[in-house]
Amino acid sequence: MARLSVTEAVDLIKNAPLNELGKMALAKKRELHPDKITTFIVDRNINYTNVCWVDCKFCAFYRKPSDEDAYILSFEEIGKKIEELEAIGGTQILFQGGVHPKLKIEWYEDLVEWISTNYPNITIHGFSAIEIDYIAKISKISTKEVLERLHANGLYSMPGAGAEILSDKVRDIIAPKKLDVADWLRIHKEAHEIGMKTTATMMFGTVERDEDIVEHLDHIRKLQDETGGFRAFILWSFQSANTKLIKERPEIVKQSSNRYLRLLAVSRLFLDNFPNIQSSWVTQGSYIGQLALLFGANDLGSTMMEENVVAAAGAKNSMNQKQMIELIEDVGEIAAKRNTNYDILEIYERAEA
Repeated sequence: MARLSVTEAVDLIKNAPLNELGKMALAKKRELHPDKITTFIVDRNINYTNVCWVDCKFCAFYRKPSDEDAYILSFEEIGKKIEELEAIGGTQILFQGGVHPKLKIEWYEDLVEWISTNYPNITIHGFSAIEIDYIAKISKISTKEVLERLHANGLYSMPGAGAEILSDKVRDIIAPKKLDVADWLRIHKEAHEIGMKTTATMMFGTVERDEDIVEHLDHIRKLQDETGGFRAFILWSFQSANTKLIKERPEIVKQSSNRYLRLLAVSRLFLDNFPNIQSSWVTQGSYIGQLALLFGANDLGSTMMEENVVAAAGAKNSMNQKQMIELIEDVGEIAAKRNTNYDILEIYERAEA
């Protein structure tokens, strides 16, 4: 089957019947994952600080350094959160914060080393391209050196946060202080070059057009062709509550489940070189998250022991391991717990009726 072109992808988003898109995406998923295994991970988001100078209009989580509820977690507070994760069988921390204007590379090195030394069974999946970019600037070193030093101290992989829509026209409106498309791609490429895998993400539902969405997909597909460094793609919708963007642009409407599933299916079809597509039940709710498994997703994401960023913008869905297994089995898939690397840790046998 010929690779989907940019023009074809835009046309599918605009015109294809949803049920047809679902069938096509499920067929592509079965081609890549014929064993019918759907994975999930037990992890915890740890937001080490909520202080951020980037001032993204779509974010309700960040605080200014002078705000009363601004914080930086101590190493001991972080350790307690990790111990709670280990107690329920967790294997990964998704480690992100605001872009703090004063924390330099040495603070991050000490933190990553401290976690790696004290919790050797926990994988650190942390820091976004924008964090790496700013650490480099304030520390007066290159972004590649930041990545190399953090990797050497125990940073295992980097999430795709900060991508939003990889179109500078869109970024200039929703996050004008954030790094541009070329820099986001460059930092992920640098991570891949030093042997660090990353993920790619997309936040849709602000001011972008269908063409901008496919531009984003095209950027990451081309980089994946070059490096093979992306493990997965995760798509979610803008959560508007408490954000500056919805106050400035009240015409922005909440994205429908139809829209989410449509974009997910086209992503699965277009990103033929991405092994994994993750369902975003955190923003869509557990049942649309489950339906995503029939629209191309092969991973249900995280049990999300703790999540603060999208919760600050109004999305407060939750799910435990038992519920995840039930949702996966309910659509005829086999549930399996994985690690950051998408290695299977445990396959769950379906209980006989």
